[in-house]
Amino acid sequence: MLFTPRTPRVVAARRLQRRRERDATGRFLAEGPQAVREALGRPRTVLELFGTPAALDRYADLAAAAARDDVPVSEVTDDAVAALAETVAPQGLVAVCQHLDVALAVALSRGPRLVAVLAGIRDPGNAGTVLRTADAAGATAVIFAGDAVDPYNGKCVRSSAGSLFHVDVVRERDPVATLTAARAAGLTVLAATGHGEDDLDALADAGRLAAPTAWLFGSEAHGLPAELAEAADARVRVPLHGRAESLNLAAAAAVCLYASARAQR
Repeated sequence: MLFTPRTPRVVAARRLQRRRERDATGRFLAEGPQAVREALGRPRTVLELFGTPAALDRYADLAAAAARDDVPVSEVTDDAVAALAETVAPQGLVAVCQHLDVALAVALSRGPRLVAVLAGIRDPGNAGTVLRTADAAGATAVIFAGDAVDPYNGKCVRSSAGSLFHVDVVRERDPVATLTAARAAGLTVLAATGHGEDDLDALADAGRLAAPTAWLFGSEAHGLPAELAEAADARVRVPLHGRAESLNLAAAAAVCLYASARAQR
């Protein structure tokens, strides 16, 4: 028989839509075939896969991969998937995954050359997009520092488009301590801010972006707190050549991360 929205395992999984439950259990939901595929690619991450019969047939390779890893594959009704999913038109697959947290010291001990630090970023869509961009630019760690959004928020997971499963995800309550640790690990800390005294293009032309770097990004609404910006090695602005007042967070992060990626290569 197919699991329904009232089946206890579906009910338990649905509770993971709430942060309190995610924090208490160390689990979260990954929705859709792309997220499920990337989650299955990271060993010992997926704990259970829910799918409608149609989705499990369409994505038989994912069901087979889960079975090979001894991951329970549970057939569910369309209503059950709709209850588990947070999108308007779910694609029929939802995985229960365990948290991916890596300790800050462990992530830094791996000698990263490019790191993104999200300080107090509260919007899950922005956070997931920056995480995806960081992964694409070659960053190996993304640090959620201070009062930042939960990286396992459903919208953040979806916006990361699977990149959540590719990088070291670090959660650190003290952003100043994060910067201190990054600097001690040999990273130059650059704070992205619209009012920075250093121009991004000028830094690139001077060869200052080739060093191992931790880019520090603040919330789109409030920017970086003054004490955090001052704690960085430099405060960097993206040059605006047109009449736009500013760039949004995700666009600014993409420009900064790719400038470093190009310089480092």
